[in-house]
Amino acid sequence: MGSGSWLLCLFIFGILVASCPSVGQCGSGITINVILLDDEDSPWSLQYVEGEILKAIEKDSAINAAQDPAVTFNLTANFSGFDTTLYWHRGCRSSSCEAVAELNNLTESGNLGCAVLGPTCTYATFPIVDKEAGMSLSRPILSAGSFGRSCDYTFNLQRLLPPARKIADFVNHFWEQNNELKPSWKAAYIYKTTNPTEECIWYVSAIEATVEPLALNISITPLRSPTELHSVLTLRNRTSNLFIMCGSPMDLVEIKNGSKAADSSDIAFILIDLYSDVYYTNTSSLPEMKNVLVLTMPNTRSYRINPDLKDNNTMNDYMAAYHDAVLFIGQVMRTISKQNQSQLHRAEYVNVNYFRNTKFTGIAGNYTLDEYGDRDVAFSIIYTTTDNKYDILFTFDTERNKTTVVEEAPKFIWGKRLPNNMPDSGPAIRNIIIIVLAVTVVVVATIAFIFYRQNRRDRLLRKRWSHVNSDLITLMENDDINVISLNIESKKKKKFKIRCALYDKKIVILKELKNSDGNFDKTQKRELNALLHIDYYNLTKFYGTVKLDHGVFGVFEYGERGSLRYVLNDKISYPEETFMDWEFKISVMYDIAKGMSYLHASDIQVHGRLKSTNCVVDNRMVVKITDFGCNAFLSPFQDLWTAPEHLRNEGTSQKGDVYSFAIIAQEIVLRKNTFYTESCSDRSEKLSRLKSSYFRPDLNFETASEKELEVYALIKSCWDEDPEKRPDFKKVEIYLGKIISKIHNQENESYLDNMIRRLQMYSRNLEYLVEERTALYKAERDRADNLNFMLLPGPVVKSLKETGAVEPELYDEVTIYFSDIVGFTTLCQYSTPMEVVDMLNDIYKGFDSIVDHHDVYKVETIGDAYMVASGLPKRNGNRHAVDICRMALDILAFMGTFQLRHLPGIPVWIRIGVHSGPCAAGVVGIKMPRYCLFGDTVNTASRMESTGHPLRIHVSQPTIDILERTNCKFEYEMRGETYLKGKGTETTYWLTGETGEDYDLPTPPTTENVQRLQQDLAHMTLTCLERRSRGSVRRKKLLPSQSKEDTSDQGSEVESESSLPEYLHLATVDNTLSTFL
Repeated sequence: MGSGSWLLCLFIFGILVASCPSVGQCGSGITINVILLDDEDSPWSLQYVEGEILKAIEKDSAINAAQDPAVTFNLTANFSGFDTTLYWHRGCRSSSCEAVAELNNLTESGNLGCAVLGPTCTYATFPIVDKEAGMSLSRPILSAGSFGRSCDYTFNLQRLLPPARKIADFVNHFWEQNNELKPSWKAAYIYKTTNPTEECIWYVSAIEATVEPLALNISITPLRSPTELHSVLTLRNRTSNLFIMCGSPMDLVEIKNGSKAADSSDIAFILIDLYSDVYYTNTSSLPEMKNVLVLTMPNTRSYRINPDLKDNNTMNDYMAAYHDAVLFIGQVMRTISKQNQSQLHRAEYVNVNYFRNTKFTGIAGNYTLDEYGDRDVAFSIIYTTTDNKYDILFTFDTERNKTTVVEEAPKFIWGKRLPNNMPDSGPAIRNIIIIVLAVTVVVVATIAFIFYRQNRRDRLLRKRWSHVNSDLITLMENDDINVISLNIESKKKKKFKIRCALYDKKIVILKELKNSDGNFDKTQKRELNALLHIDYYNLTKFYGTVKLDHGVFGVFEYGERGSLRYVLNDKISYPEETFMDWEFKISVMYDIAKGMSYLHASDIQVHGRLKSTNCVVDNRMVVKITDFGCNAFLSPFQDLWTAPEHLRNEGTSQKGDVYSFAIIAQEIVLRKNTFYTESCSDRSEKLSRLKSSYFRPDLNFETASEKELEVYALIKSCWDEDPEKRPDFKKVEIYLGKIISKIHNQENESYLDNMIRRLQMYSRNLEYLVEERTALYKAERDRADNLNFMLLPGPVVKSLKETGAVEPELYDEVTIYFSDIVGFTTLCQYSTPMEVVDMLNDIYKGFDSIVDHHDVYKVETIGDAYMVASGLPKRNGNRHAVDICRMALDILAFMGTFQLRHLPGIPVWIRIGVHSGPCAAGVVGIKMPRYCLFGDTVNTASRMESTGHPLRIHVSQPTIDILERTNCKFEYEMRGETYLKGKGTETTYWLTGETGEDYDLPTPPTTENVQRLQQDLAHMTLTCLERRSRGSVRRKKLLPSQSKEDTSDQGSEVESESSLPEYLHLATVDNTLSTFL
């Protein structure tokens, strides 16, 4: 319906109003006329709004009753709906005359109240409020709509939702804004959707208006179809990077239609969607919204929008605005009533000025109406973060036309700042062509020059062979450490020396070649030339040969981590399931397959001796193959990696290399010995079975997981008995590459994530290794300390470790113990050296165990002499004599039960001497340092031992004096005056025990028997040896098979026992094995 229809409606209504005699008044019942479209499609339809208006009337009545009971007015509503279903175009476009007709009916019936709510449609409102051709209606009109510019600056219209002129002001001022997040913009494209809503029709019309003074200060280019939009998006010379549209996010998704250009970070969409709350209620945004700025109402609603008109709980901003309009009218009426209530009853309508330049609050938040009755708001400009969340970037206040930055560090698709107004202008077409041609010429010339140099170098290499200058090779300083024995030929056991050296600031390996003079034949030169041309990531680089004093060497790339065999064996540095997990094992196989695939495609064609010791690992854990292309220098190779056909008939082939790869793969998977099988462990037997029959290492298919079965199947196909059925390395490489890709896809892990995970695993493994090695170091240190403490006293060891020297020290009083074996020379005469060693070891181990239970220090043993001291290096008061005497009693008791293993039945007697006095102590010597004692006390103790009797403890007078100073009750008897060499005659004592203690000491021989001992010991030893040779002497530990023989010899043992000297009968029991003295 055009402007002609509006004029016709206005002419008819003007006549009717002129003929009307009177109008209603605002009495005690204040009537509000509600004139709205009544259909099922419009969100502001009377059937949806009516309930909210009635709720507002009830609230206003409650407010009146609560604030002032004297207030006598009440709000009432007169609802008038009009229907446009009879028109061709339904809805707002056919509402012009309908609203006029409704006002006519109200005027004729005298029911026109104090204020009018509605209409919402601009087409319906304009004929009523137009200054020149409209009605002369003085009553205030409150509309939730009437957005069009034609309804601006009217006499009596108040618009409770932002009109189109506020949107135009936003575009004008926001485009001019320039700050850290937004550049200044001068132009934009505007797209109108095919089925726009009522507000979008007028918002878009206001932005694209070209007639002054309604036109904006920026250049606006309209777009009418999605095809036109997409064509502009792909233009490099488009006039703007900004695209404005009004609608919902789904409208935007529809027009983008998955276009990559529409999702580019070089452009920005500005979506006008004022009457939706999804930007505040939804937890996540759509991916298509990442380059979109949304202009919407502030988050001040006290309700949730429900756009479903068929739902009984439907709610929208139009319904809320009309609800709040009723509260607004009630607020104005109360204001007038407070000023002059009589004026309220006489007034025909409410003065419109009460509704302008004012503020009020409703369920939609705070309302601010300007001087023309239009609503001002603080718009929210919302963006989508990089993690798909809505967030507020700016606010725009329409009252002051001011933009405020809310998020100073946004995380959006545009980086740090919104896109510029226009695409970055590139050079002109002519300049582009010139630059492209120039670059092309330079690239072609460079490539031609590189090829020329390469071909020239290749021709020179083919003509002659030259060595690397020996001045460029620097041998490592310690040749002994850096020489490694590499067993290249197992058959002839010939070893090639390998040395580490520096070449071109890199560590290299020097492998000695058999042509020591460097005069290579044609075949060898051809191989060396081919080696020199090999340059691949998974093959070791050959730098050339060098002639040194030691011979001629090949210069090869160095693998820092050693051979693959070494890495697989080192389960401490490379633990299973942490560092060397399944993916790592696959990558190791993949490295070998890539290297061999390249090698088979090169001039070398065959490796011939592929094995895990010929695969080295660099410091980046990349596996590289070495020892290829040396067939002219090395003899044929046969080992567990060699294919069966080449074990039977010497030779090499590519399929043989595939078999060798399968053996290496089994080593990698199981991390066990080469060609591991439980049925056979002998290398020669394995080789024999390989030559004679089908024999392969173990692969347990039954217990393998799904991922392992894939690799096991590959390994099985690679070691097939028929060489033709084995895959080539290109197929193996592709197969392993697919497995690696599958692992990454299943784990949903990028290569960067994989690298970070491996670094973390490597870091944890290093921590574990450091802890383990530290524990090993501490254990080794403790073992060394314990060994030192067994050789030297603790304080002495500490002093040696800290200062490297021990100061000698004088001790006022210590007690020294000496003992030796009686008849030791005779025993040695009838014993072998090893039997003497075993005898002393048995005796001294028993002594040492006794020493550990007393506060004493074992000084040394010399032959059969045993020396112990107490009171040094740690002083212990008078305890030194007590501890030595108790130790001597324990030792004597031990000797009473001791048996010689090689001479059972022969008594072993010892003499013990003890003396107390001062002495000096210190460490003597640098090599094998010993803690030695010096002084007369040592000599006297030795004399006490030598002048004593067997199985007796000979104690001096000073020791007895010290014992008497203690509370210990030792038992001793005076021996009498004893001559000590160098000392003269001294009173000495025999120590016989301690009161209250049962030491079970052996009975010592009498003085007369002692004199006969030396003469009879030899005879006893000979008799024992004779019995042993006849097998008649029973051992201490018997085998079960010997029990019968022992029984038969029992009589002979009794007979031999009776032939012992008389003095031995004092110390004899029934069993000869328990004889002691």
